[in-house]
Amino acid sequence: MAITRSALTDEDIRTLVKGATPDERAAAAHKICRAFETNPLTDDDRARAQDILRVMARDAADLVRRALAVTLKSSPLVPHDVAMRLARDIDSIAMPMLEASPAFTDADLAEIVRIGGPVQQAAIAKRPRVSQTLTRAFADHGGEHAVEVVCANDNADFAEQTLQAIVQKFEQSERVLAAVAYRASLPLSVTEKLVSLVGDEVRDHLLNHHEISAELALEVVVGARERATVDLVDQAGRTADVKNFVLHLHANERLTASLLLRVLAHGHMTFLEWGLAELASVPHHRTWLMIHDAGPLGLKAIYDRAGLPARLYAAFRAGVDTYHSMEFDGGTRDRERFQEKMLQRFLTQPVVPGRDDVDYLLDKMDKLSQAARSSSRAIAQA
Repeated sequence: MAITRSALTDEDIRTLVKGATPDERAAAAHKICRAFETNPLTDDDRARAQDILRVMARDAADLVRRALAVTLKSSPLVPHDVAMRLARDIDSIAMPMLEASPAFTDADLAEIVRIGGPVQQAAIAKRPRVSQTLTRAFADHGGEHAVEVVCANDNADFAEQTLQAIVQKFEQSERVLAAVAYRASLPLSVTEKLVSLVGDEVRDHLLNHHEISAELALEVVVGARERATVDLVDQAGRTADVKNFVLHLHANERLTASLLLRVLAHGHMTFLEWGLAELASVPHHRTWLMIHDAGPLGLKAIYDRAGLPARLYAAFRAGVDTYHSMEFDGGTRDRERFQEKMLQRFLTQPVVPGRDDVDYLLDKMDKLSQAARSSSRAIAQA
């Protein structure tokens, strides 16, 4: 055997087979595996090497089997039968193989996901490539931790329906939903489902990094439910030192597009001006001119310079146009009137939304009107 003659000695092979202690056999196993991995093999060498690997995989000592699993975990030399044998071994031996070995087929791994425990599932979830067949197996059979791990693996390939199934199945799991939300890319249907399930920080990430319809963006900012964000918006309207408040938020990475849109939806134009100025690194007086006195292109120019998502520009445009078109009297209905007009403005944008979107917006306006009527009745009865 060429590989034996060039890199190993007959003593190495004898030690592997007949070594007196597990430590001796493990050391020989490691040396042999390294030689197989680093030296070219002929077809005959490969066949003989795989027979030696089968001897290692049947060794009674955990140390020997682990030396094989760790040293050749990514090697194409390991035959399928050896990989499957090691996959059924104790966790410290199975995990390296399940995480990386190319010997497994997708069918092998999907079956292990189906019948395996949390450790085996999590190991497969970390693989450098996880196919759509496997991600579907995780959606159907994976435990919470394993699904979180595979969703956090950007080398995992998900069909849209698989992500939808995971979001539905694990809608109570903050960890799984966050792992899905922080993937590099998401289908629109998944993003919009997540928006209604996740907390403030993750929702902001979705709004800033993933595709989302302008209608849903308006729903999020008009009906902001998160206490932390509502507090920030309220503080934006009350603070006497808007500039330093904006600087503080920017320094703490909280001056996001979603926050600015929420602030705008509440009519806090001064905060929007300072926010755009800070993000764009443009003096406030120039930002003010671009928003209020530079024609239709001014807002677009400062918005783009600020690096805000293009998909949200229509909502910002609707908010600024609405602000310019109405007067605030300081009454209790200022915010509701502004939001109603903002939705109306969106309905009349040059790019007309679809019928379903129109129905949604009209329903939203109707709810705002009902809330206003209820408020008026309460005041009258007081």
